[in-house]
Amino acid sequence: MILSNNLLLKPFTLPDADDLLHFQTSNKEFFEKFAMVRPDSFYTLLHQQSLIKKWEQGIENDTEYQYGIFQRETNNLIGIISLFQVMRGSLQSAFIGYFIDKGYNGKGYGTEAVTLLVNYAFESLKLHRIEAGVMPHNIGSIRVLEKSGFHKEGLAIKNVKINGKWEDHQVLAIINPADL
Repeated sequence: MILSNNLLLKPFTLPDADDLLHFQTSNKEFFEKFAMVRPDSFYTLLHQQSLIKKWEQGIENDTEYQYGIFQRETNNLIGIISLFQVMRGSLQSAFIGYFIDKGYNGKGYGTEAVTLLVNYAFESLKLHRIEAGVMPHNIGSIRVLEKSGFHKEGLAIKNVKINGKWEDHQVLAIINPADL
């Protein structure tokens, strides 16, 4: 668990599957403009349970870290944040991604969660670099990353398929200050 004044980041466990399903279904339209096409089966309890099992293995294997973002005051699931494609060896890097519930968007929770996870990645996981890709029109997400210390590095042309269309992504990254 990773704590701040307002948030708790914790790995998902099977008892979280109902909350995760509710989070995904209630934000489906909101997330569609920023996410890969998801089949109808994605929005089932069985699929959410299988994701949680996969994520638990990712943490065990040091390849991905998926966390629920819970509001400490209410214990409500308000987002998902992840480090994925964790690379060790000479890279010591990962990508970061996150989704914040539409009702909690624009209230600083994304910035707080990204900052928490980045600090954990640098201090506990000993990563050197974390990278993010954001569609250029997703100004809110770019602001979250910049407030968390990420810098722009360039534009990846036709980088990720979103809703059946290859989309450009602004590449942002942050380097572990201990390595500077």
